[in-house]
Amino acid sequence: MSTLSESRTGKVAAASAGAEGVRPPLRAGRARVSPHRRRRRWLGLAYLAPALLVYAVVVLLPAVQGVRLSFYHWDGVTSATWAGFANYTGFVHDPTLRQAVAHTLFFIVFFSVLPIALGMSSAALTARRDVRGSGVYRWIIFLPQVLTPAVAAVVWKRIYAPAGPINSVLTAFGLGGLTRGWLGDYTWALPALGLAGTWGAYGLCMVLFGAGIQNIPSELYDAARMDGAGPLREFFTVTLPGLRGQLAVVLTLTMLGAIRVFDIVWLTTRGGPGTSTITPTVVLYQRAFANPDVGAACAIGVVLAVVSLIISLVVVKLSESDD
Repeated sequence: MSTLSESRTGKVAAASAGAEGVRPPLRAGRARVSPHRRRRRWLGLAYLAPALLVYAVVVLLPAVQGVRLSFYHWDGVTSATWAGFANYTGFVHDPTLRQAVAHTLFFIVFFSVLPIALGMSSAALTARRDVRGSGVYRWIIFLPQVLTPAVAAVVWKRIYAPAGPINSVLTAFGLGGLTRGWLGDYTWALPALGLAGTWGAYGLCMVLFGAGIQNIPSELYDAARMDGAGPLREFFTVTLPGLRGQLAVVLTLTMLGAIRVFDIVWLTTRGGPGTSTITPTVVLYQRAFANPDVGAACAIGVVLAVVSLIISLVVVKLSESDD
């Protein structure tokens, strides 16, 4: 009897709800988008259309064209001939390209690893302490980011010149036997450019890490000190984990900068002496304009783009996996 009364009560409630104009909810599969929302969607796409069109013309179409040309031999004038993957196998068979790739790995140390280590240690020493003149110190270290690559290249070319400041200081200290034309030396030209890259990236790393350290709660440092942690342990247990996001950004930017370095190399040594400072981007430029082989240049560009994308994805994935 109770069940029968409950069913009747439910039917009466449903009937009264229908009489009051309350409709049961529609099924998810039958949900309809109102004309107003549909118009707003189309309006949003209309606003984005000019930017998307410009992006497609400026970025996507040239990229597709570059990938297509990378499978051809073409000097930019005569008819292109099919090359297949021959332009890509040059990374394995061409000694100049192999040497350029090896130099890129060398530059990663100077353009990425050293600036990150120096920037993080400097930020850890100054960010949470009242160091006198720290603002001026940060400004001086960050100055290379303000300079254009052309200006930086001219400055370092003068510093490394035979009559430049480095040789003058060595001579003043009685070390004249160590003087040399640094950028013209087969052994020292590459490390000299690497130090210039470290100087250029150091300021960016220090500023980003300093900003990240300021956002780490001071309670974490207090807790670490109460547990008896020294400066080194405090750095690895509090500071370094708190800089995970900044580290991912800096690592991505500096590694991509090392892979795509061109300005300072071309404006100082042009890949010389010989091929002692050659990089993939210099080879790309030479094959695109000096001794035209547009297909090989496009292949180098495609490989650099793919490697840069892979590095970015790996760094982002590793930074997210620790969350």
